[in-house]
Amino acid sequence: MTLDVPHLDDRRFQDLVDDAKRLVAARCPEWSDHNVSDPGVTLIETFAFMTDELLYRLNRVPDKLYIAFLDLIGTTLFPPTAARADLVFWLAAPRDDAVIVPEHTEVGTPRTEQTESTVFQTTAELTIPPRTLVHIGNRSGEKAAMRGARLGADTFDAFANPPRVGDEFLLGLDEAAPGIAIGIQLDCAVRGVGVDPLDPPTVWESWNGTGWSRCDLVSDHTGGLNQPGEVVVIVPRDHVASVIAEERGGWLRCRIVEREEGVPRYKSPPLVRGASAATVGGVVSAMHARTIDDEILGLSEGVPGQSFQLQERPVVDDGEPFVVEVGTGGGWDDWVEIDSFAGSEQNGRNVMVDRARATVIFPPAVREPDGTLRTYGATPPKGVPLRVPRYRVGGGRSGNVAAGSLSVLRSTVPFVRGAENRAAAHDGTDGETVDEAKVRGPLALRTRDRAVTLEDYEQLAKRAAPGVARTHAVAEPGTLGVRLLVVPTAAVGADGRIEYADLMPGTELLGAIADELEPRRLAGTRLLIERPDYHGVTVVAKLVAHPRVAVDRLRTDALAALYRHFDPIRGGSSGTGWPFGRPVLAGEVYSVLQALPGTELVDEVLLFPADPATGKRGEPAQRIEIGADALVFSFEHRVRVTAGT
Repeated sequence: MTLDVPHLDDRRFQDLVDDAKRLVAARCPEWSDHNVSDPGVTLIETFAFMTDELLYRLNRVPDKLYIAFLDLIGTTLFPPTAARADLVFWLAAPRDDAVIVPEHTEVGTPRTEQTESTVFQTTAELTIPPRTLVHIGNRSGEKAAMRGARLGADTFDAFANPPRVGDEFLLGLDEAAPGIAIGIQLDCAVRGVGVDPLDPPTVWESWNGTGWSRCDLVSDHTGGLNQPGEVVVIVPRDHVASVIAEERGGWLRCRIVEREEGVPRYKSPPLVRGASAATVGGVVSAMHARTIDDEILGLSEGVPGQSFQLQERPVVDDGEPFVVEVGTGGGWDDWVEIDSFAGSEQNGRNVMVDRARATVIFPPAVREPDGTLRTYGATPPKGVPLRVPRYRVGGGRSGNVAAGSLSVLRSTVPFVRGAENRAAAHDGTDGETVDEAKVRGPLALRTRDRAVTLEDYEQLAKRAAPGVARTHAVAEPGTLGVRLLVVPTAAVGADGRIEYADLMPGTELLGAIADELEPRRLAGTRLLIERPDYHGVTVVAKLVAHPRVAVDRLRTDALAALYRHFDPIRGGSSGTGWPFGRPVLAGEVYSVLQALPGTELVDEVLLFPADPATGKRGEPAQRIEIGADALVFSFEHRVRVTAGT
């Protein structure tokens, strides 16, 4: 079996002749006769023939030498990246003292006969402190009324009478509760009538020192402050204690918000007869990786360019510097990872790490033409021990689990009953393969860490951070500006859906891309990094199933196929993401649904444009146009399947 021979240069004889004639027209305009009878053209064809022979021999270079060339120019495989998620640890019962969740606590997905458990480790120690409620109050405009948390026989209106949009029900904790889950017990009377108890027009927020941040509402058993029950919220990490209406506390609020027409509103304020609060959980970051502590590399041989193999691989980047400790007579010296030895100081205590191969490399030495030895860093003395205090292994796309998937607490923690991820894990990618590196190598050689063309911006942005799924650079007409559109990685739900919020790149991701591109862009070029515009699409379809085909199964398959086809990351006909600016046609929906096993007939297909932010749906259409720099987003497809006869 022969190997596929790569084409290092795919130009042929006629391509070379045409290129030469174009150069002649540009540089020697007085040479006007380009016919084959011209002696100059004969010389061009002669050199083109000889060059074509050279290219043929060049393209006969075997794959092994091509990979060796990539290694020569410094191309290494990109390691996998570990998915990250925020885990909520729930207390078995409120405590009067702090509960400690140790670092490296493991939480995984349920293990089945077909799949292994996907395990995450916490990256820091979590302290869950007790919190109590000390103040309640309300505020309407500039007017505020405050009370102590213990009402006794008195009652308290949660909002002004009559309630208006913007009215606030305030709750003051004894201290700030950043990243803490708070259970608020409310004894409310059924008086705040006029609202849907399952969808009240309110939001829960916390004070961050300069404004209000939205809390994650876990549950609300009060029916919109209309009955006794508990409200559980997770307070954002930017929560701080402050003073409101001359009372100090860690302030939370329930605020009336404007809703679309037709949504019921409060006609009278809810009546609060009692209130209390307690800590019920805490939030900590976790990674899809396993931590290795205090691994011995071996003993130094005292020569430049030593390399040592780690016991586990691949090594993932957890945001902390990779450190190698070199033993000395009085302790250990830290040698820190750098990207390249080029330009390194001669006595610099640095190492390089090939994370894909889990290899630690110490500074080399190069013999100069005059015979002197040029070192690119210090060399550990002979016989001294080397160790790595900590590194993490794991990663991969399998870590991008859906919300609620991490539910099995694999480490025993006192007073903790369980854990879960409230949001989907993200940023997990598989390691680069050799075939992928063969494609990337020439692109990296062409770019050379400089952003000149639009393709350069796209390639460098993908390299900047693991959370980048797609990039699209657009030149601003008439200016030196470049718009770089970034689509982040996103977890796919069990039904094939991607949440709209997951397609919004975070400030950290955009900042990492900006830091990477800023020193590499051309002087005078204005760079704008943002998300694409997303056009929501809703498909309403009717299918007829083959006889003896399960209707529910076909409906599930149809929905999954639609969500996958109209996916900005993995959709489209090629499966690499919906093309920017491509319109949506009803005809292709017929093709997607008809190709499903078990489909007898696609009876009807309707396309509806939808605003993915508000959910407002437009009129049905057979064709939906989107902007040149926009992508589609699947929004609430509906499929009805009937059994065939």
